[in-house]
Amino acid sequence: MNLRRREFVRLAHAGMATLPFCVKPAFGESAPVAGKKLKVGLIGCGGRGSWISALFKSHGGFDFVAVADYFPERAQRLGESMGVAEDRRFSGLEGYKRLMASGVEAVVLQTPPYFFPGLAEAAIEAKQHIYMAKPIAIDIPGTLKIQKLAEQAEKNKLVFLSDYQLPIDPVNMEVCKRVRSGALGRVQAVFSSGWAGGNGYQDPPPEGNTIESRLRDLVWCNDVALGGDYIVHYDIHIIDAVVWALGEKPVAALGAGAAFRPSVHGDALDSSMVIYQFADGMLWSHQGVLGMYHDWIRSGRLTASLQGSQAAACLSYAGKAYVRGGQRHFSGGVPNPEQSVRTNIDSFYRLIQEGRVENLEVKRAVESNLTAILGREAAARRSRVELKDLIQENRALQPDLRGLQA
Repeated sequence: MNLRRREFVRLAHAGMATLPFCVKPAFGESAPVAGKKLKVGLIGCGGRGSWISALFKSHGGFDFVAVADYFPERAQRLGESMGVAEDRRFSGLEGYKRLMASGVEAVVLQTPPYFFPGLAEAAIEAKQHIYMAKPIAIDIPGTLKIQKLAEQAEKNKLVFLSDYQLPIDPVNMEVCKRVRSGALGRVQAVFSSGWAGGNGYQDPPPEGNTIESRLRDLVWCNDVALGGDYIVHYDIHIIDAVVWALGEKPVAALGAGAAFRPSVHGDALDSSMVIYQFADGMLWSHQGVLGMYHDWIRSGRLTASLQGSQAAACLSYAGKAYVRGGQRHFSGGVPNPEQSVRTNIDSFYRLIQEGRVENLEVKRAVESNLTAILGREAAARRSRVELKDLIQENRALQPDLRGLQA
């Protein structure tokens, strides 16, 4: 079954379902897997975890030998489909500990991002390589912890990879190369858009006396302490791309936001409007809005327009990316997010095999994560916020985990 690109992007991010597609030779006949299979454990067996584990399996270099999820039925279902022994299908909040003690060499982290810093720390202590979804954390302390963990992983000769697709897509890479070489002249302004969920993420009232029901079916996206807010866990794709292309992060932001989804029980904002400011005074306008498309950016969500004195460029997750005007015009093309995920999986395998542990991707992701959190805080506080003040404030977000099954 072939999915339309729009549907792929929605499901691949959201994990709303396991993607039904025919798996071709995943990484091409020209690049066969050479070397032993790595023993891998998956932590997070929801839609996204189910989907990405299928891509790992199709690679040929990985053998899933353990799975863990808070909900036992999910661990059992995915474990059975992946051929994992029944006694290695773990559940509960501390199921990850049993997984990490089961002999795995690497872990794939696909949980709500609140848990990432703690899981990454435990994996490094267990001397296991890490393949982690985005965003890397939901608050300043967590982001700075990931920064230190990336350095620790390098010292321990462990690969730590954060799964961003846009910066390793060949079309976007060519656009970025030209931007950095001065093809636009001086970059004068940036405009970007996300799609802040809303009608794609249901927010039902809590069930019972714990937050257990908030951990199901992406409901956690509506809780800032679990998901970081829409600008952090979704718009981060294009925010990361802008920071990557410019090679610097903003120093301050001014914003506002609101929630418009039909049923509001979490504290996430569906719609955010943020003006980022750089040290040289350049401005970057970002909007994350409820709904599918934006009239002012025809190519759809997760797109950035970089306006320069001589030309303009577009970076995109799944719309057309290009450089328009000037001496280095590039007609561009449409990125393929699924292939980028496959490329990241293959890179993860080869980095481990070759012992290359610079972990540049996750170190770079720290910069974009700080930027997304800066935008969230400006929108939530409806004021101008400086990044240095947020870092000094160092406010941790903590969901109420009382009463959950260990």
